[in-house]
Formats: sequence, C-alpha cells, structure tokens
Amino acid sequence: MNSPRYVHLRLHSEYSVTDGIVRVGDAVKRAAGDGMPALALTDLGNLFGLVKFYTGARGKGVKPIAGADVWIANPESPDDAFRLLLLARNRAGYQQLCELLTRAYLVDGRRDRAEIRREWFGEIGSDGLLALSGAHLGDVGEALINGNFDLAGERARAWEAIFPGAFYLEVQRYGQAQQEAIVQQTADLAGELGLPLVATHPIQFLNRDDFRAHEARVCIAEGYVLGDSRRPKIYTEEQYFKTQAEMAELFADLPEALENSLEIARRCNIEMTLGKNFLPDFPIPPGMTIDEYLVEEARKGLEVRLAELFPDLEERLKRRPEYDDRLVFECNTIVQMGFPGYFLIVADFINWAKNNGVPVGPGRGSGAGSLVAYSLRITDLDPLAYALLFERFLNPERVSMPDFDIDFCQDNRWRVIEYVRGYYGADAVSQIATFGTMSSKAVIRDVGRVFGMPYSMCDRISKLIPIVQNKPVSLAEALEQEPQLKEMMQGDGDGETIRELFDLAGRLEDLTRNVGMHAGGVLIAPGKITDFCPIYQATGSDASPVSQFDKDDVERAGLVKFDFLGLRNLTIIELAVEYIRRMTGEKLDLMSLGFTDPAAYQILKDANTTAIFQVESEGMKKLLKKLAPDRFEDIIAVLALYRPGPLGSGMVDDFILRKKGQQKIDYFHPDLTACLSPTYGVIVYQEQVMQISQIIGGYTLGGADMLRRAMGKKKPEEMAAHRATIAAGAKEKGYDPALAEQLFDLMTKFAEYGFNKSHTAAYAVVTYHTAWLKAHHCAAFMAATMSSDMDNTDSVKIFYEDTVANKVKVLGPDINASNYRFDPVDRNTIRYGLGAVKGTGEQAVNVILKAREAGGPFKDLFDFCQRCDKRMVNRRTIEALIKAGAFDCIAPSTGTGQADRHKLLASTGIAMDFAEQAERNAMQTSLFDIGSNAEEHAPQYIAVKPWDEKEQLMQEKTALGFFFSGHPYNTSKKELSRFIRRPLNRLEPAKEMTMLAGLVVGVRTQMTRRGKMLFVQLDDGTGMIEVSVFNELFEAERAKIVTDEVLVIEGKVRFDEFSGSNSVVADKLMTIGEARARFAKHLLLYMNGGSDVRKLRSLLTPFAPGTAQVRIRYRNETAECEMVLGDAIRVRLDDLLLEALTGWLEPKNVEIVYQ
Repeated sequence: MNSPRYVHLRLHSEYSVTDGIVRVGDAVKRAAGDGMPALALTDLGNLFGLVKFYTGARGKGVKPIAGADVWIANPESPDDAFRLLLLARNRAGYQQLCELLTRAYLVDGRRDRAEIRREWFGEIGSDGLLALSGAHLGDVGEALINGNFDLAGERARAWEAIFPGAFYLEVQRYGQAQQEAIVQQTADLAGELGLPLVATHPIQFLNRDDFRAHEARVCIAEGYVLGDSRRPKIYTEEQYFKTQAEMAELFADLPEALENSLEIARRCNIEMTLGKNFLPDFPIPPGMTIDEYLVEEARKGLEVRLAELFPDLEERLKRRPEYDDRLVFECNTIVQMGFPGYFLIVADFINWAKNNGVPVGPGRGSGAGSLVAYSLRITDLDPLAYALLFERFLNPERVSMPDFDIDFCQDNRWRVIEYVRGYYGADAVSQIATFGTMSSKAVIRDVGRVFGMPYSMCDRISKLIPIVQNKPVSLAEALEQEPQLKEMMQGDGDGETIRELFDLAGRLEDLTRNVGMHAGGVLIAPGKITDFCPIYQATGSDASPVSQFDKDDVERAGLVKFDFLGLRNLTIIELAVEYIRRMTGEKLDLMSLGFTDPAAYQILKDANTTAIFQVESEGMKKLLKKLAPDRFEDIIAVLALYRPGPLGSGMVDDFILRKKGQQKIDYFHPDLTACLSPTYGVIVYQEQVMQISQIIGGYTLGGADMLRRAMGKKKPEEMAAHRATIAAGAKEKGYDPALAEQLFDLMTKFAEYGFNKSHTAAYAVVTYHTAWLKAHHCAAFMAATMSSDMDNTDSVKIFYEDTVANKVKVLGPDINASNYRFDPVDRNTIRYGLGAVKGTGEQAVNVILKAREAGGPFKDLFDFCQRCDKRMVNRRTIEALIKAGAFDCIAPSTGTGQADRHKLLASTGIAMDFAEQAERNAMQTSLFDIGSNAEEHAPQYIAVKPWDEKEQLMQEKTALGFFFSGHPYNTSKKELSRFIRRPLNRLEPAKEMTMLAGLVVGVRTQMTRRGKMLFVQLDDGTGMIEVSVFNELFEAERAKIVTDEVLVIEGKVRFDEFSGSNSVVADKLMTIGEARARFAKHLLLYMNGGSDVRKLRSLLTPFAPGTAQVRIRYRNETAECEMVLGDAIRVRLDDLLLEALTGWLEPKNVEIVYQ
C-alpha cells in the first residue's frame, strides 16, 4: 500500500452556511477512497458539523481533525478582518477553540461576523491549538501582498509567540491573484524565520463541475445575482477536493510543505467523549446524599397527593400500600440508574413555574407513568388510577436517559428558561441550534433569483412541485410526478435555462441554508456549556445563545436536553380562567373538578370541538360522533385511536361497536379483564401489551418493555425468542401456552398501532378541561381562544364562526369599548379585540387605550387623532381600524343611518394634519386655542359617495381577514334566488344537474389518478362546500374563478361516504352575467318621454351581441307601450351594463325578467 503523501487541512462544508457546498459524508468518503490517513473540517467561524464529521470519519477509518477558519479582528481597519486557521491538538485545545468561538459570538458590540481578538489567546489559552497563517487572507499574507516583507516577519513572529512551535506559514495554489509571488515570498519568509511551511488547499466543493453551483450558493447568501459584474469573485474552479496525487504534483517544488500536512495530522489528536451523559449538579441540603434527598422529597410529595386523592382517611389507609410499594420501586430504580438529579432538576423548574404564575401542562410523553414524577408535581395525573407504567418511561433493564417533555404556557415559557439561566448560571445554560435546509421549492426560487430569472417563472415552477405530507417532494421526484415540469424543460431558450436551473438546484438541494433555534430544547451543563461545545448567537436584540451542535449531536456530546415546549392551549385556559374570575370573582381550579361532568362530554359527543385541544379536525369530529365518549378513559382512547394505523386496521370499528354493545367483548382470559376493560377488550395501548406479557407470560414490566420494542422492530430472530419465552412463562404460571401464542400474535399485530397511554392520558386532561370550559363558560373560553391567535385571521374566522354557532354574540371592534384582546362582556357576549385588526399591533393599541383611559371616550375622528401619539398610531393603523368598523360608534352617518366609513377614510389625512397643527399651535400658545375660535377652525369631513354594501364588506375583509358585518353574497342573493333554488347548507344529492352559487373563498389543486384536479371552496353565508373542477374545464374557464367574486356552477351533487358530507363535481362554470343571460327572459327598461335614445344606444352597444332581448316600457303624457328592440341589440347582462343603466335610469327602472 502506498504511503500517504498529503492530508487536507482546509475544508468548508455546507455548515459554513455562507459558502461551501461539501456534504460532510461525501468529504469523508472521498478522503477514505483516496487513502488519506486524516482529514480536517474547518468551517468558517463554527464547529456546527464537528460531531457528524468526527463519527463519520472514525467510521471510515479516517482520523478526524477538528478546527475552524476564523476571523481575527483588525483594530486598525475594522472592516478588513484577517483570517487564521485553528486546529485542535488535544482535548484542551478543543475546549480553547470552543471558548474562543463562543466569546466571538457573545461579545458586546460584535459585528455581523464573529471575530476573535488577539488578546483572547492570552486570556483563554492557546497551548492546545495549532495555527496556520491564513495564506493571502491572513495578516502575514496581507503584508506580503503589499510588499512589506519586514511587517510580514513581525506579524509571523507575533503569532509564533502566541503559538510557540505550533505556528505554520501557509501556501496555496488555486488560481488566486498573485499566486506564485505570494508562495515564493512565504517560502522565503519561512526560511528566514525558521518557521515551518505547509501547503493547504481551501476546499469549497467536491468536484470541479460543482463550481457554478457553489457560486450560486454564495450569491444566495450574499444577495447577488450570478451575472452581476460588480459581485466579488473570490473563488475559483480549482477549489474542489483534490487527490493526494494532484496535491503532490501541485507542490512538487515544496516537498516539505506537503510533508508538514502529514506532520500536523500526526500532532492533532482529539478524543471526543460521545454517548456519556453529564448531568448538572443539583444543590441539596447538607448532610444528605442526592439519592436520599430524592427519596425524601418523593415521600413528602406523595403524602400531599394522597390527601388530595383520598380526603377520607379510611379510604386513604386502604389504598396507601399500593402507592407506597410503587414509590419504593420507582425510587430504587431511579437511584440505581443514577438519575435522582434529573428528577430533582425538572421538579425544581416546574414547581417554580407553578408558583410564579406560569401554567404547566399535566404531563407529556411516557413521563406521566411515573409516581415519583406525580409526587414531585412534575405531572398532574395519578398513574395508578389509569394503569400508566413507570417502565414505559424508565426501564431498569435498558439504561437510557429519562426524557421529560414539559409543556408551558406559550407566552411565559421564556420566564422559566430565564429562571433556569439564573439558577445554574448563564454559562451553563443555552438553547439548541437547528439547521434550516434548502428544500426543493425554496432552492428553485433561490437559484432562479441568482440566475436573474423572472420571479413569476420561478414561482410557477416552485408551485408545480407537489407537496406530500406537508413537505415538498425532492426535485427528482417532482420531475417524475409533474409532467408540466418536463414539458417546460423541452427545447431551447427557456427550456435550456430551466434545465440548467434544475441542474444547479439539484446540487444545492437540502444543503444547510441558515441557523435557527430548536423550539423547546434547553441544555443545562455541569459547569460551562463550552466544556462540551461552542455557543452561537445570531445578531439582533432578540437573539438567544444556542449550542453549535444540533439536538442529536449535543446529546451525543454528553449534554442533557430538557424540553421546554410552548403549548398555546395552556395560555388559552389560563386567560379563560382569568376572564371567569373577572366576571364571577371566582378563581377556578380545574384539576379539582374531576373528569365526570356530563356537559363536557356532551360537547365531545356533539363534535362541537372547534378550539378543543387535540380534537378539532374534521376527521376527529366524525370519530367523536360515532364513538360518543362519556368517560375519561374514552377520551384517552380517542386520542390514541385517531391515527392512520388504528383507523385502517379495524380497531376503531371494534372499539365503537363494543362500546355500544353491538359486538361481544372478549378479554381472552378472566385475568386480563382489569387490563383490557378500559378499551372493551381492544388492545389500544403499548402499556396493555406490557401488562399482558407480565400477567400471562411472566415477564417483568422491564422485560415486557423490551418485548414491546422488539415487536416494533419486527426482527424475526428476536420475535422467535420472545414467542418461546412467553409460551414457557405462560406454562409455568399455569396458563395454556396456546393462549399465550395467540395473544403474542395479536399483540404483534397491534404493536405497530399501539400508542403510549401515558402521553394520551396526560393530553386527555387538557382536552377535558377545554371541553368543560366551552360547555360552562363559552364566551370566556372562545374570547381567550381568539385572543391567542389574533395574528392568524384564518384561525380567528374559524373561531368566530364557531362562537356564533354556539349562540355567543360577537360585538364588532370599537375604539371606545374594545381592548387589545377579545373580551367577554358577559356570559353570552364577546367584544372584538383591536389587536386582531390587521395593521394595528400591540404598541399602537396600548397607546389608544391609554388615551381613552386618560381622557374618556373619543368624540370623533379629529378628537382621536389629536389625543393619540401619531408616531405610534399612524395613518395605516387608523385606516385599518376605520375599515374594520372600529370607528362606527363615532362616525358620521350615511343617508340610510349607517356609519359612513368611506367619509372617515377620506378624511383621515386632514384629521391627522389638523392634529399636528393643533399640536404646533399648543406649543406656540396660539390664539386659535382660546374660546370658541377652536370650533371654527375644526375641519369638516370630506364629502364622498358612501360605499355600497359589497364595497364596505370588501374593505372590512382587508382589515379583519373575513366578512364580519355581513356577506357579499347577500348583495346578489335576491337575484340569484331566481335560478338558485337551494342555499349551500340545504343542498341535496340528485341524479340531475343542480345549480348552485357562492363566493369563491379558496382554491387548491391536487394530483389525482385522473390528472390535475382543482377544488374551489364556495361560501354563500349559509355554509361552505368544495367543488371539484376537472383540469379541462378549469383551463377553459379559469378566468371566471376569482376570489371574493360570485361563481355560479352547474354540477352533480352526491353524498360522499368518506367525508360524510355532500360533494359537487362541476359541469359548467358561469359568471353572474352568464347565468343571467341563460335564465333571463329579457331586460326590461322603464323610460319616459324625456329619454335620450342616443344615450341608451351608447350604453347598450358595448354589451352587444348577447343573448338577452331588450324591451322598453315607454310612457309619456298621452300613451304607454312596450317596445322590443331588434336581435342586433341583444346584450350580455354583465354587472357593468346594469350599473351603467341603474346609474342613468335609477334602479327601480331597470328589471331583469326571468323565465
């Protein structure tokens, strides 16, 4: 085998983010294939990919070298930072590198890039690091480029002093400017100073033909387009992963520079401890061990819990032994496995949250199966009452870290994180990085932009990429599934451009695009986080420190992750309880109410579950109607059963039939009755699999958990061994082995569908509480629900409609009555929140509320503008509030007594100007402020034509996101009723064609077996329906499908068994004008002797030829007759024609006569 000749020490992978497109696994594979003994990963200013690189390299027999290409601050010219390459020689060097990078990101006043200051090497230490000069990008190289050999020498000696015996001068040949001159001068400098010289090659991409894709990646990050002649071009096509042979040939004249790459690889020996957990230290009272402290706290907590569960002393004494035994077993297991600290840490911050007004969920995941957790008040559901198993959470026979996922109120979660940061020290706590990638849809848009392609084309291509299970498919799959994409790639011109677009996009697809923050993960280290990994922090005042490793890597590195998850429903419950307290004076304790209230179950039985936790979807509503839950165990089961596996397996049908007494319940053996009775003999939960294995097969619950996992993996040899074990165990316990094997087969079938009961039981608590609140305090609950999602107008619309359906009145927004949030006025009324108006914002609304509180109700628009700070309540905010109807209470009225919103909108500018002038006058103590003169100078509203109903509703929708005070369909309803016989909520299946109409409120496309299908959502104010439109009809009539316009459809209505509702397939699409023309007998105009014939002709001619006959009922002082105009003047009955005629003749003189 050939001896190694070179090792790559410079590699920018995809984790450099702004440049570099090398996938870590590909680089390792390439190095191993070329026989390289080692490889360094040196991303720009970070160690994001280190753990993946370290494990991948070791797996391929390549020695991993950890390092980073870093920025060195240049105090003399802050914009021109230098570069330096740092490599870790050992564990101490790794920790120094972590500390340096962390400080660069966290230092006050940092620039966009994280720069290391030279003095930090002295403060932090550098004896575990090797440094390479950075070639022409380092300060030594910069001096050489500028011809200042002496300065270069000074700088090199300064680095050598910081890194004695560990500083190398770097030479590179990849086609950069002044390449050979710099190489020669660097070699001369090395000789003169006696410093070692090393050849490096800055790898940015894997293959030479990836260069253009890399250029696109850099343009995406920096906002350039490829064709921009001004963009910096600092990379060359030579920066691919060269082989040892290519490097040896490139630096044949400097053999010692090649040899030094191997020497550096030999000197760098980093050992990362992966897979071992390091828990933070939890402070305990003196004189106790942590094990003793856990046991004592658990015992004390259990006493309190038992008193809550069983207030009757006799009952408590009777039940106590099983709780005591379970607690002893759990405590022994936790102590034996070394996890007391973990439980105490979690209990500490959860109880801090509960004691400081931060709502906490009753539990999540398998942790709800622990009695210790229940005793320490980590969870709030008694695990013994619902047969929740500790071994499902922490198995003494399989050592793995426990993992509590904790739900906190979304608005206050940050307070708990800050408490933990303060308790353990800011250096010991951080959140976790996530790495966003370029998905197929995004990469098409990104690459298209840097290509300079029109946005509309990129958008069209991106939208053609199908979405499966909420994720876009890959580009390769998209080309297979969407014929239009292949068509677009044909031919020259655009076709060639699109082919190149797909080629480059394919090379960049799924590469790391940006750094984000994990939704809930928080790390707590024993000591400093930087002992394990460096910290990254984005720029911006709201940025939080995050680990430079993602959640998988950070756990491999030994840090323990605690999941602080935000649950919106806890925020809703807390706000609803506060609303109830304000109205009744009573502070509810929901956990003390139990789970037996019939009204709460009625909400579930009726599927009145919009806004009810976990049961809001249409599919879930159908399941609830069939199942009709009437006990808490049913809610637990519903949450476990509503998944594709159980729904498709027949389990759900069996469950429902047995619950209703329509199918015989089989418990297989009397000893399994207690285990299976909560689910009517159907094996629904993983815990039931474990219990059956224990009862019949003699397994320990720990062993039963291992069996459950084996069933999930379906390894034949493992399954055969377990089958024999359960049969033998059954025989030993006196059960028929055949029964054991029958149950084994049944459990194997259901193991893939079985769900974790602990999780669904804990979540069922939140489901029940939300149902109870909706049943007993609907206004408070729905006000809280709408308040929690005010930024999402689609959600507000759904909740608003459900509120009205529950007979709760919603009053419109009102600047003299509304608050920021939706508020319950009484048990049956809610006032709309100003914060839900688009274009307002919390700051602006608070200014309005403060002004109202200080000076009483606003009198008119001018008074409002004078009293509200215009810097916070700007014109956009005022206009949005006007459109939403918030000024109706103080608006001038139209002739019909309605609020004239158009007049208010038109007058906003002068009202603001008047307020500014008044402010200036006040400052100048103007005479205009004195006495009645002020009234004379108050401006008048601008006179404009009031909006008609349709226009007012359209404006309202722009502000609220939906039609609130009416429905635009109603403006056409009277006319449409002439040929639309049934509203949408009363459609019935029929063999013949049905006419229906509604406002187009949504359009979506989907690929079906018959090709592309369009689904149009229609709304007529009584209900909504989705109409299927085949592609041929859509292509021919697409101009008629316009959002917020009425569409008339002739189609087949049938009952869809799958959805349980009517569905419509369109045969014809019509505008109102076309429908009029089809069903009208004629257009009748009433005219008198003073009519202008020329005017009439000028109005009718643009709409001819058409199908509708025109008749004139003419009347003068002496006679009356009806005239029929000739066929040449038959017209199309478009809205524009009718508007023109009614504007001229008045509406009463224009009539469409229907058949």
